[in-house]
Amino acid sequence: MSIQMPTAEKQGRQIHIEGIVQGVGFRPFVYSLAERYGLTGWVRNTSAGVDIEVDGRSDTLDAFVESLQEELPPLAHIDTFSVANTRSNGYTQFKIVHSQAVAKASQPISPDVAICDDCLRELFDPTDRHYRYPFINCTNCGPRFTITKDIPYDRPLTTMAPFAMCPECAAEYKNPANRRFHAQPVACPSCGPEIWLELKTDTGFAPAERGEDGLQATKQRLLDGEILGIKGLGGFHLACDALNETAVSTLRQRKLRREKPFALMMADLDTVQQHCYLNEIEAEALTSRARPILLLR
Repeated sequence: MSIQMPTAEKQGRQIHIEGIVQGVGFRPFVYSLAERYGLTGWVRNTSAGVDIEVDGRSDTLDAFVESLQEELPPLAHIDTFSVANTRSNGYTQFKIVHSQAVAKASQPISPDVAICDDCLRELFDPTDRHYRYPFINCTNCGPRFTITKDIPYDRPLTTMAPFAMCPECAAEYKNPANRRFHAQPVACPSCGPEIWLELKTDTGFAPAERGEDGLQATKQRLLDGEILGIKGLGGFHLACDALNETAVSTLRQRKLRREKPFALMMADLDTVQQHCYLNEIEAEALTSRARPILLLR
């Protein structure tokens, strides 16, 4: 509920924040707080962090500043926070405005984040338009650091720049009530990157099958004992069926890796527990946003 304030009582605040505050839903977070407190002004990314200008009553501004620091999005982290009192600038609404480049500035970018529970549900929901889309993401998960080409963190400065949003994705991106509000990598099967299988030919590699057909063909080749190079967000990795001793042995020979463990991919904790001993701390790490590689017994 918005709080109406007489114009004469309004003051202003200029706020500058540095830390992991880009690619983590920080601008939508600021927008929602401003709406909650009935404030007007703007927020923007810069090459040096996030800038905010707000107008409102003094006590409401103080509450806003406190909430900014105490109710952070899950992936955000503040290193420095500065506030300056100013006169009211007469803003009539709160907006997310265009980002600003700052010469010789630096800005930490959030690491890539494992898929969240909401996206996971959509991924396997046949009625959802993101059904089985491998590049599903939202404000709370997905690629960040790996797709960033420059700062400030905005879609035109990421590897998602060539992919124009479809009307449905654009509507989610612009909707303050949607968890994809201002999520820069937002995409779907209609407008985002796709997957395909490439096979070697006499002249190099050429696409063979795309989309779900390519995925199923890749799965079958792995089950048949082949070793494949899978291109992910940050480069290639070699993959084979971990239960196929011949394939694993061949991969060890090719990598000159006789004893050092390979990283294994498993669907869930139940699968991990079928093959490894797992304590509470390790289980917590495997299900964290970082999804690290662990050395298990």
